[in-house]
Amino acid sequence: MSSIELNKILNPEQLLGVTTTEGPVLILAGAGSGKTRVLTHRVAYLMEQGVAPYNIMAITFTNKAAGEMRERVNNLAGHGAEQVWVATFHSTCVRILRQFADRIGYDTNFSIYDADDSKTLMKEVCKHLNIDTKKYKEKRILGVISSAKDEMINEEEFAVRNQSDFMMTTYISAYREYQARLRSNNAFDFDDLILKTVELLKQDPEVLNYYQNRFKYIMVDEYQDTNTVQFELVRLLASSHENLCVVGDDDQSIYKFRGANIYNILNFEQHFPNATVIKLEQNYRSTKKILFGANAVIKNNEGRKEKALWTENDEGEKIRFRQFDSAYEEAEFIAMDVRSQKRRGNFDFKECAVLYRTNAQSRILEEKFINENIPYRIVGGVNFYARKEIKDILAYLKTIDNGDDDIAVQRIINVPKRGIGATSLGKVSTYARENEMSFYAALLEASEISTLGKASGKIAPFVEFIEKIKIKLPEYTVPEVIREVLDGTGYIEELQAEGTDEALVRVENIEELINKAILYQEENESPTLSGFLEEVALIADIDRLDENEDYVVLMTLHSAKGLEFENVYMAGMEDGLFPSIMTISGDDDAELEEERRLCYVGITRAKKLLTMTAAKTRMVRGEWQYGAISRFVKELPSEIVDGNTWEGKSRDFAATSFNEPKKSFAEKKKEATKPTVASSYAAKLKEIKAVSAGTKIEKNALPYGVGDRVQHQKFGEGTVKNIADGGRDFEVTVEFDRVGVKKMFASFAKLQKC
Repeated sequence: MSSIELNKILNPEQLLGVTTTEGPVLILAGAGSGKTRVLTHRVAYLMEQGVAPYNIMAITFTNKAAGEMRERVNNLAGHGAEQVWVATFHSTCVRILRQFADRIGYDTNFSIYDADDSKTLMKEVCKHLNIDTKKYKEKRILGVISSAKDEMINEEEFAVRNQSDFMMTTYISAYREYQARLRSNNAFDFDDLILKTVELLKQDPEVLNYYQNRFKYIMVDEYQDTNTVQFELVRLLASSHENLCVVGDDDQSIYKFRGANIYNILNFEQHFPNATVIKLEQNYRSTKKILFGANAVIKNNEGRKEKALWTENDEGEKIRFRQFDSAYEEAEFIAMDVRSQKRRGNFDFKECAVLYRTNAQSRILEEKFINENIPYRIVGGVNFYARKEIKDILAYLKTIDNGDDDIAVQRIINVPKRGIGATSLGKVSTYARENEMSFYAALLEASEISTLGKASGKIAPFVEFIEKIKIKLPEYTVPEVIREVLDGTGYIEELQAEGTDEALVRVENIEELINKAILYQEENESPTLSGFLEEVALIADIDRLDENEDYVVLMTLHSAKGLEFENVYMAGMEDGLFPSIMTISGDDDAELEEERRLCYVGITRAKKLLTMTAAKTRMVRGEWQYGAISRFVKELPSEIVDGNTWEGKSRDFAATSFNEPKKSFAEKKKEATKPTVASSYAAKLKEIKAVSAGTKIEKNALPYGVGDRVQHQKFGEGTVKNIADGGRDFEVTVEFDRVGVKKMFASFAKLQKC
C-alpha cells in the first residue's frame, strides 16, 4: 500500500504516523482519533516496504485487542501477515520463557499460577511462617508483592529496601518464602511472567541479542497504561534498532491503581532523545460541543502533553447538566429520559450508556430501569444483588426468614470460616435426606448425628446465632437484622482487615444494601423481612434479558475506556463521590489529576448527546450526605452547558418533572452551604449494639412531639400525628404535606423539628 493510496484514507497526521518507520516514534492519539487504524496500516506499510513480517512486533494489553489487531492486519497485509508477532505483554513473555526459562533456573514446562493459585500458595506460606492472617490477609500480602514486582523489585531488593521498617518484616519473609515455593514448584505467577523475562534478558546477552535481532520494528498500544517493568521489557527489546513506535494518550491514563506509570509516556523523549512526536488530534467520534467540554476539563491538568481535540463533525447539542434533590430522583430521571429518547426515536437502548464512579451506584439505577421495564446489562461488574458479598448477606437473611432454603443455608454455613469440612457437611446432607428434612433442620439435630463426632461442636455456634436472631426478629427492623448479622459474623471486619481496594468496594456494596433496607423500612407501612427479601428478589431478576437484544449499558467509568456510545449519562457528578472524598481531602495533586482524566474519558465516550447528573443528597453508610456539584462539572464552559453548574442557580429539573416544591434562591443558597452529615459505619454498629444491649431512646429525648412540624430529608415537611412505643424504638407517624402519611422509626427517620 503506497503513501499515495494511504493519503486517500488517512489524514495527514495519521499518514505521518504510518510512514515514519525509522527511529523512536511517540504517537499521542487523542480519544476517537483512529489510533488502531494507524497501527494496522503501519504494519501493512512496513511489509510493503520490504520488512519481513517475522521482524515486526505489536504488543497490546488484552487478548481481545490482540485478536482484533491480528484480524485487521491479516485483512490489510494479506499473505505473510500471520508471521507478525501480535500478542499481549503476558503472552509475549510466556513465549520467551517457554524457550529460555532454563537459563534462569526454571524448566521450560513451567506452570502459570492464576490469582486463585497464588492465594492458595500464600495460605500455605502464612501457615508455614505462623503469620496471623487476621492481621495480615493473604490478599494484602499478595498485593504488596505484586506492587513490588511492577516496580522490578525482587524479594531480595525488597528486603534491603525495607530492612529498617519493623512493620514490613512479615511482608519480607512472606515474599521470600512465596518466591522460594514458586521456584520449587517450577511456577510463575502473572507478575513473574514479565519480571522474570526482564531478568532473563538482563542476565543473558545471548537471549537479549536474539530477540533484539528478531524484533526490528516494535509497536506498543495503550502505552499510557504500561508499568515500570513493562517499560523496561520494551526498552530492552528495542535498544538495538530503536525502531520503537508507542501509541497512547496521557489524558486517558486512568489505571494508576493497577500499577500504570504515566511518566512512561510523559518522559518518552527523555528516554529516547531523538524521538519523533506525532499528535492525532482530529476526533471522528464526538460533536464539537462535547469535544469543547472535554478539552476545557482536561486542560486543568498540569501533568500532560499539550494537545486539543477537534472535529469536522456537527456542533451538536449542548452538554446537559441536571441536579436533583436525591440519588433516587437522579436515577428516575435517567431511566425516564432513556425511555423518552427511545420513544421519540432518537436513540435505541443499545446506543445508551450510564457511567458512574463506583459499582455501588448501580443498585438504584438497576431498580429504576426495572421499574421502567428498560432492558439493561451491567458491564465490568455484576448485577448488584448477584455480587458475592450481597448474596452472602441475603443468604443469612433468607436462612433467618426461611430455614428450608437449603441453598441459602449451605452458602453461609462456612461464611465466615467455621472449620466445618465438606465431609461433615456431606454427612449432614445424608442425614437430612434420610430423615426427609431440610438441611437447616438437620443442623439443629447435629448432636444426634453420630457420624459427625467433634464437628457437631463447630455447627452448634452457627445454629445458636441464627436461632437467637429468629427469636428477636419481631423486635428488629430490617436494617437492624442486617447489622446483627454483620456484627455477629465479623463480615465487615474481615473485609476491612484485607486492606485491598476490592475489599473496600465490597464494604461499600454492603453499606448500599443497608441503605436499601433503611429506605424499604421508611417507605412501607408494614415492613417485614419477608417483604424485603421479596422486593429484592424481584429487583434482582434480570436473567430473562438476552444480551443480543436492545439493552442499555451500565458500567463504571474505568470499564468504559475504549468504548463509545451515541448517548451517554454520567451519574453522581458530586464532589466527594467524583472526585472522591479521599482525593479531595488529600494533598496529592496527582490523584486529583487522575480523577480528572477519568472524567475526560467519560466525556469522550459520547458521540452525540452527553448528560451529567448530580444529587444534592445521597445516602452513604446509612446516612444522608450533602454533595456539592463536582468541580469537573464547573470546569465546563457555560456556553456549551444546558443547565447551570453552581448550586446557587442550579436548574431545579426535579421540581418541574416530579412535582417537587420549588425553592427560592435564598433557600437554595442556604442549602448549598449546609454542612455534610456523616458518621462512620463503626459508630453506627456501636449504636445498634447499644440498643441491642437494652439502651432505648426515651420519648422525652425526641426533639419533637405530637402536633409539631418536622422536616424529613426525603419527604419534606409534615406534622407529627402519633408517637408509639415500638419496643426498642419509637414509631413516629407523620402526615407529610407532599407524600401523605408515613410511619417510621425515630432512630432512622432523623426528623428535625421545624
